[in-house]
Amino acid sequence: MNILIINGPNLNLLGTRDTSIYGTGTLEELCKFIQDSYPQHNITFYQSNIEGELINKLQQSFDDQVDGIITNLGAYTHTSVALRDALEPLDVPKVEVHISNIHAREQFREKSLTGEVMDGIITGFGKYSYLLGVQAIEHLSKK
Repeated sequence: MNILIINGPNLNLLGTRDTSIYGTGTLEELCKFIQDSYPQHNITFYQSNIEGELINKLQQSFDDQVDGIITNLGAYTHTSVALRDALEPLDVPKVEVHISNIHAREQFREKSLTGEVMDGIITGFGKYSYLLGVQAIEHLSKK
């Protein structure tokens, strides 16, 4: 199975940014943890702080024949109509994940614009949110 995992702004700072919320592991360590947990899948990781680059990567997934998409779009989750619109036409299982529980934080983080066009949202399980995301993609692919 080909799975695309897209990480948005500031996730490149994992391990140094607010470790009480996001933990001490780096993005590189997170990607290795996910790949090591699911060696049977071809997982592509992509991170950008730039909204347009994230949109381009989503649009490219049409050509890359991905079987599922997992996103953690960081702050863009709550603000980007453009990313929402890029996700909407993708006809593969799509799961949004968050390391922290977005409902236990600032009020503005509770609303997910991008989540409205996803098959589901997993939030608050740290790095395990991503593993649950892969499991969700596997489940949704069997339907």
